[in-house]
Amino acid sequence: MSYPDVATSGQLVQWRSWDQAFANDVTIRWENHGWVAQGVVSRERVEFVIRMNAAWKMSQFLLFRDLPEPDLWLGTDGSGRWGEINGAHRPELDGCLDVELACTPFTATLPIRRLGLSDGFAAEILVAVVDVDTLQVTPQRREYTRLTVDAWTCRDCQTGEVAELAVDEFGLVRDVAGRWRRLDQVQ
Repeated sequence: MSYPDVATSGQLVQWRSWDQAFANDVTIRWENHGWVAQGVVSRERVEFVIRMNAAWKMSQFLLFRDLPEPDLWLGTDGSGRWGEINGAHRPELDGCLDVELACTPFTATLPIRRLGLSDGFAAEILVAVVDVDTLQVTPQRREYTRLTVDAWTCRDCQTGEVAELAVDEFGLVRDVAGRWRRLDQVQ
């Protein structure tokens, strides 16, 4: 089952950490025949940009820490081949279709929307996990399970840790139990 798209006019999605100490704001907009998500994470003091096609498949990921130019800029061909924007191939990331940043719940939205699972079904995928402190990017396995239309789990296949995810009618992560709560949607 797939989720409908957000309005092409754009949407601001805002989360706060469970203890309300940290903010995470992401603006999603339609641009050049695809979706762009631009986010700011207060605790890590980073900004990110994720460019996707019309079907929400990633094409580029940029991470900004303390420079006006990206500290990390990755691109993928949409079929799991990754590289640096300067052209250097990143073979260790081949097979990954999504990026994961632990500091934002937004990146879980990408596989949720892309997988199109029915209730009760699961899929194990390979994601490119970005460490915002070291800029190290490593492939890691995750198992996404769709419990209902608005409830998912994401299991780290290495550690066994499970995150409970609530999503809205568009498949955008609403809450991550014990970690993030979404504020009311602002158009």
